[in-house]
Amino acid sequence: MAVRKLKPVTPGQRHKIIGTFEEITTSKPEKSLLRPLKKSGGRNNQGKMTMRYIGGGHKRRYRLIDFQRSREDEPAVVKSVEYDPNRTARIALVEYPDGEKRYIVAPNGIKVGQTVMSGHGVAPEVGNTLYLSEIPLGTLIHNIELYPGRGACMARSAGSYAQLLAREGKYVVVKLPSGETRMVLATCKATIGTVSNPDHALEKSGKAGRSRWLGRRPRNRGVAMNPVDHPMGGGEGKASGGHPRSRKGIPAKGYKTRSKKKASNKFIVERRKK
Repeated sequence: MAVRKLKPVTPGQRHKIIGTFEEITTSKPEKSLLRPLKKSGGRNNQGKMTMRYIGGGHKRRYRLIDFQRSREDEPAVVKSVEYDPNRTARIALVEYPDGEKRYIVAPNGIKVGQTVMSGHGVAPEVGNTLYLSEIPLGTLIHNIELYPGRGACMARSAGSYAQLLAREGKYVVVKLPSGETRMVLATCKATIGTVSNPDHALEKSGKAGRSRWLGRRPRNRGVAMNPVDHPMGGGEGKASGGHPRSRKGIPAKGYKTRSKKKASNKFIVERRKK
């Protein structure tokens, strides 16, 4: 995976940096794994805007992703690597011996024709899903479960990975992409390797219109509002706006919003870096 910078033949392409899509093998998704995706425009069931700066965007269809990897001890052959408009990572279509097809989040370096497996006693190779109790210490992993059988919920975005550091009783210690170190039950699953499309962080849209295609509306600053609309609004001329805070008055930049009574606090060994 690499990125390419376009020649500045138009103002929108002057600063545009996009991926090369060289790892993608097909442009047509598997029809049986597509579902409709409804847009809310940031409105709730009463039609009131509850989330700002959401609306528009290109029509999409959701790809059903197998985050559980529940078919254990069965080899699945990678049929294609595809683009998914709903996530930053690439997805891979795998086929099981009985003909069932599923999408998985594609690990970095996965190839068409490769075989992936999940379950107990599986080799710790890229694309294979193992229980955390069986993964060698120091291994880079992604698609980590937080609760056994619920499906992967951590380290799923493009280029992200976590590292297995230690084992303590029925828990393992994992260093997450945020820098946080926490304990996870050893009976949870994780996939070996890092997530595909690691150069996603280097991409630049080049123009405001590409954000609109993604369904993101313009975001106006608090200091540009009136005092009735935002705590940082008002003032004569270009006033600074005072202490940085949200529209509801919650301070930003260093203020901890995590509850001190949260049940999962006891599993966090070291907090993420600021």
